[in-house]
Amino acid sequence: MRDPIDISLSGSCPLSSTPFLDPRLEMALSNMKIKQLFPVQAAVWHETIGPGSFERDICINSPTGSGKTLAYALPIVQMLSTRTIKCLRALVVLPTRDLAVQVKEVFAALAPAVGLSVGLAVGQSSIADEISELIKKPSLGTGVCYDSEDSCQEIRSSVDILVATPGRLMDHINNTKGFTVEHLCYLVVDETDRLLREAYQSWLPTVLQLAYSSNYSRFSFEDNTSPSTFGSLKTIRSFGVERGFKGKPYPRLAKMVLSATLTQDPSKLAQLDLHHPLFLTTGKWRYQFPENLKSLKMVCNSKLKPLYLLALLETLQGEKCIVFTSSIVSTHRLCTLLNFFGDLQIKIKEYSRLQRQSVRSKTLKAFRAGEVQVLISSDAMTRGMDVEGVKNVINYDMPQYIKTYIHRAGRTARAGQSGRCFTLLRKDEVIRFKKLLQKAGNESCPEYSVPSESVESFRSMYSTALERLKESIKSEKKHKKTKANIKHRGIAKKNEKSG
Repeated sequence: MRDPIDISLSGSCPLSSTPFLDPRLEMALSNMKIKQLFPVQAAVWHETIGPGSFERDICINSPTGSGKTLAYALPIVQMLSTRTIKCLRALVVLPTRDLAVQVKEVFAALAPAVGLSVGLAVGQSSIADEISELIKKPSLGTGVCYDSEDSCQEIRSSVDILVATPGRLMDHINNTKGFTVEHLCYLVVDETDRLLREAYQSWLPTVLQLAYSSNYSRFSFEDNTSPSTFGSLKTIRSFGVERGFKGKPYPRLAKMVLSATLTQDPSKLAQLDLHHPLFLTTGKWRYQFPENLKSLKMVCNSKLKPLYLLALLETLQGEKCIVFTSSIVSTHRLCTLLNFFGDLQIKIKEYSRLQRQSVRSKTLKAFRAGEVQVLISSDAMTRGMDVEGVKNVINYDMPQYIKTYIHRAGRTARAGQSGRCFTLLRKDEVIRFKKLLQKAGNESCPEYSVPSESVESFRSMYSTALERLKESIKSEKKHKKTKANIKHRGIAKKNEKSG
């Protein structure tokens, strides 16, 4: 970890020049309109399918929008395609449902091309529906996992790769008959810093314990596999992974951990039990902005902040924007307030945990399609989210940490595109904001101004909108109280009957 590899030195790599790439996957990538691998993808490919051959676990610290999802999805799909055993062999864990759905779509675009299947466990549907997708009884003539006595298991995995959130993953581990992670070959921990910060029912030690305690001899590997497919124990040993395995299972569980703000705290990384970790990063700074991102600041009167935001949105002329606030409550109130201003030429929607999953999914779909131009969100909801065409990110509330700024700004200027990140500041926040950006090597943040007449044009409606907001909040509180009382009475009646 003290001797990182600079990803930027790898450069992009055309698909036609990518060594050992399965022709079926090359075709799938072409169908995804991908013509070359980005630097992070080329670097990871070199260390997994190239000479590295997963010799070491891989840690990736790369800017948002640099292509980290495909960086791990592509080599994992290629590696699994060389083995025909039908078991859950790759697990990808992410902190939020929406991000997991997005990652699953990437795998789903690649895996079928080589005969692999992908599952999703995020609590988006009922657990019974998930079980029916993930587990099924073996049918005659299909590939089945065998136990040590060579007898058929009654039930088996329907998927080779699972994308999951920690909570629902633990539900299946604890309660779903036939669900097992004991056959895992690959574990990906995406948005690692966040997943390590929160325990999530001790999912990590549970997965590692179950994977390490498995009997790997149940797998059958062919020894005549060519080096280009890396499908045999003999081939893997030829690249030296037998080193450092005293007291550990072999072949090992290969791990990939990644984030745009990956922690380098040894005590935190120790939880992952990494094997001679290889650290891939970009440049000398731990925190990296997307290459084509432009940071701008707006100094405004705090009492008129919503008016400055409206004036800014007006100058952006309907371009896709994500506006970040400091909390879920602030998100809801700001969105409600802005929609009380009449005759706006833009459609503004809220995107937060206060909403049901179905509502969030519908909102995101409308935003992707351009039917909604402005999404107002808190930090928790959009980490890692990739929405094509987002031209601007607006920090309505100044982020407290450089990590937060990195993840917010990373919703734009993705995959080589250009984008802008505006931050609305009070006068007393300007110096602190400058110091914040310096932590990522950014010494320049020009000031952006909106016409004063644009701000004033919204002032006449401001008082009315604020009054309507107060009434709306009061009504919502009353509605919540009524629902709580109804629920309480229902529980009381149920207890009375049972008594």
